[in-house]
Order: sequence, then structure tokens, then C-alpha cells
Amino acid sequence: MSETAASPVLEPRESARLVRRVPLTAPTWRWEPSERWVRGWIDDLAVVDSRRPILVWEPEAKVPEYGFPLADVRTDLLTPGEPPAAEYYRPKGAARRWFDLIVGDRRIPAAAWAWDLDELDGFLAVTWYPGVLDGWTEEEDRVFAHPRDPRNRVDALPSTRHVVVRAGERVLAESRHPVIVYETGLPARYYLPAEDVDWSQLQEIDGWSECPYKGEASRYWATADRSDREIAWSYPAPLPVIAPVAGRIAFYSEHVEVTVDGVAVGNPRPARR
Repeated sequence: MSETAASPVLEPRESARLVRRVPLTAPTWRWEPSERWVRGWIDDLAVVDSRRPILVWEPEAKVPEYGFPLADVRTDLLTPGEPPAAEYYRPKGAARRWFDLIVGDRRIPAAAWAWDLDELDGFLAVTWYPGVLDGWTEEEDRVFAHPRDPRNRVDALPSTRHVVVRAGERVLAESRHPVIVYETGLPARYYLPAEDVDWSQLQEIDGWSECPYKGEASRYWATADRSDREIAWSYPAPLPVIAPVAGRIAFYSEHVEVTVDGVAVGNPRPARR
């Protein structure tokens, strides 16, 4: 197949019998039960301990939040509070009530909330925002950032596709040995060997993020002439599901031009830190 001629995208003709799969987001509230044993911790105290949580998606939200029956939350440690001063991942809309969590001499603001939805009366959400609670576990596995969606899949597949990364006319990286990460609802990401990156054109910058499926991305880069233009990242020690990407470098196809077998991928646009 030529790398200079893009194959046309083929789509079937939709009808009453064939429609495209429902998107990951929806305009309505959604929920489903979970059988996972979920606990939220302050030191070694489980302030949430539930074997019957539900997963709740707010309208247009891809990522769920756990809803816990009141009896599974240490409500005796909660006191009415104010909304968080910082922008939290969730809730996306206004909450009906916020609660602070008091454990010993620690007061943790905006640790829990009640949704502003009558149908969810009897359930509380307890925030997974980093640094609020000390940790979360599903069964005995530490989970962070946000609850895992049971219908989300992440695959890390070695490939021989030809990947080229450019910033304008400059080639930042070129490889025929990527590992491609396919994650439900997100664009494919191409993780390249470090030796296939032109490091003279990059500078390392402060950056950190976490993902409950992939782990902690603790290394970030910008172009050598634009420290404010974050374009690449790496997982030095990823979770086992994407172990093949350890130490490899991925570039934002939204921020720089990434071509795969001669075809541009992603949607380049100016980067924002």
C-alpha cells in the first residue's frame, strides 16, 4: 500500500436495521450496578466500604463516578460543607449538597456530595480527585484518578507502521516500530522507541498525569524553542496492561503533525497547557 495516497474511509449505509453504535456519552443520566468491592481510605481507615456500589454517568460524561449507598459511607464523619474552591473532575453540574470529612484532627473539605437528582437519593459520591482521600482500592488493587469503566478497553499492540512526527517542516521523530495504544473512545496513540526521537529538538518540562488504566505519566516534553507547548509524554513504569509502552514516547496528534503510513492522524490545533 502506498504511503502517499490515503485510502477513503468506507462506511455502511445506515437503515432501520443498521445504525452506528451508541456513543460513549449520552445526553441523559445513566447508571449500572457494580459487583466490585470498593473502599476509600484515610490512612488505614476505610471511610467508604461498599460491595454494592453503582456507577453513575452524568449527561455527556465519558467517565463514571461511583455512587455509594449511605450505609456504606462513614456518614458519621461527614459534616455539611461548601463546594470545592478548585475545579473538580466531577460533578460536572452543581451538586445538591457538599460534605467535609473529619477524621481525627484532619478536616478534608468537599470530600463528598449528593447529586442534584431525586432518583439518586440514598446515594453519595465521594471524590476521587487526586490528593483528597489517601487512596482507593477495587478489591485489593489500588485505583486512582477516577473509577474504571467496565466497558472501557485498552490494548497496547506492537506494530510495524511507519510513524513520522513533524512540527512544521522539522521531523521530531520517525519510527517503524511503534506500540499503538487503542483505548475506547480516545484517539490511537503511537508510542515510539526513544532512539527514534530527535532529542536535539525537544526539551523536558514539568508535567504529570495519571490514568486508572495506564498508570502515571511522569515525563513530558516541549519543542526546544517553545517550553509552553507541551507535545509529548512517557510512562516510565506503566500498569501491566500497557507494559510494552514503558519508556517510549508518545506525541499529541492534536498539537503536532503525526502521519501513519503517510496519512495524517488526529486533529492538529494550538497546544494549551
